[in-house]
Amino acid sequence: MAVDPWQALSDELDLWAKPAEFWWRDDDAEAWTSALERLVEALEGIPFALAVIPARADGDLPGTILQHGWRHRNHAGQAEKKAEFGPHRCCEPMLAELEAGRERLQTLYGARFLPVIVPPWNRIAPVLAARLPAAGWQGLSVFRPRWSAFETNTHVDPVAWRARRCFRGEAGTLDDIATHLRARRLGRVDWSEPTGILSHHLVADARSFVFFRDLARFITTHPRACWRDPATFWPA
Repeated sequence: MAVDPWQALSDELDLWAKPAEFWWRDDDAEAWTSALERLVEALEGIPFALAVIPARADGDLPGTILQHGWRHRNHAGQAEKKAEFGPHRCCEPMLAELEAGRERLQTLYGARFLPVIVPPWNRIAPVLAARLPAAGWQGLSVFRPRWSAFETNTHVDPVAWRARRCFRGEAGTLDDIATHLRARRLGRVDWSEPTGILSHHLVADARSFVFFRDLARFITTHPRACWRDPATFWPA
């Protein structure tokens, strides 16, 4: 008999002594679009972070604003995984680009912008990441269980990137959420890091937006779950 993935997630949450925290990050934002509007409607008021590409940012955007690189331009070789801020480049020009992006987003969004780097493709050279605190950055957000308190990361991606960039489906996505929660509860990863949901509104299909709404409501109403406001993660 098939297991209901929503019930399996609820069963895992029931094992928590206090509510498990979640947060939401959406990447690749540039401008207000119908897809972004659909995301905002699906989330129904829960707080979220929007990773904005500074060089392409145009107009007002919702949410807590994080910095999504500079131009979202790949500098890796053809045989390498895509990266804008990978080990293929020297640190100084990368830091200069990040600073230019920070100045632009501060001008556009004021106090709603947090100096937190979300590197495109969730990849950043370790030597560059190590220099971020001294350069005035408050945090880093990628896709993995965090390695330090400087990071607050995402862990669940609903997109099947290798299969037509479509929605993976409820079962696989909910299983990933339950798996990360279980790892937190058992101390296999940092239990205090909220489970991060990563979305990309520009590639989300109709099924994705339905799932986003259902997940937002599920976490909001479950007695052992709650949403965290990403604006509280990185104090000045």
